[in-house]
Amino acid sequence: MGRSVPLYTADALVLRTYALGEADRLVVFLTRDRGKKRGVAKSARRPRSRFMGALEPLTEARVAYFESARRELVGLNYAETIRSPLGLTHEVAQEGLTHAAYFAELLNEWAQEADADERLYRLGASMLEALAAGAPVEPLARYFEYWLLRLQGLYPDAKDSLSAGARTFLTAARTVAPHEIGTVPVDAKAIRELERVHRSLITMHLEKTLKSDRVLRDLRRHA
Repeated sequence: MGRSVPLYTADALVLRTYALGEADRLVVFLTRDRGKKRGVAKSARRPRSRFMGALEPLTEARVAYFESARRELVGLNYAETIRSPLGLTHEVAQEGLTHAAYFAELLNEWAQEADADERLYRLGASMLEALAAGAPVEPLARYFEYWLLRLQGLYPDAKDSLSAGARTFLTAARTVAPHEIGTVPVDAKAIRELERVHRSLITMHLEKTLKSDRVLRDLRRHA
């Protein structure tokens, strides 16, 4: 008799999907308790798929998947949406969806396969909550980058080279919840300064420029 393949259920953040074959999707998702996983969602690209709307980047979903030690990919059985960027109000939908993809791509780059890091999961989930609450996307992005770099031990201790406005924002970011970032006074100059600093740190660590980062800059230029 064959050994049964265990079924796991978990809260997860969808990080990325790829087309696979004629109808399937390869899904990269971050679980709260078992780290990053890659799995196949059968027939996910068909019109009446049971995964409909649950596989957008940064969607928080309740997932069930089969995992075998002999296979690199898990079998994604279902994904039920808990919260989704698709539910953002019209006023913030375009910017919000683009930033959600950016947050998801950064999480995907940093999260390790099958290595649980609840801090990363909570950071990603809090971005989705903040977007839904209408938090301003540019300060929120700087907040996310700061905490992601800080959690990985990559944020430099010496901040003397930063302007007073940038330092004030970072000080507030250590104590303010993401959905409250709009209450922190910060001007556009400080936001652009932090964007440059964070982009440099991220690019130096990853040794590449993120696709979603280029999309965000193009979107700003054409706004």
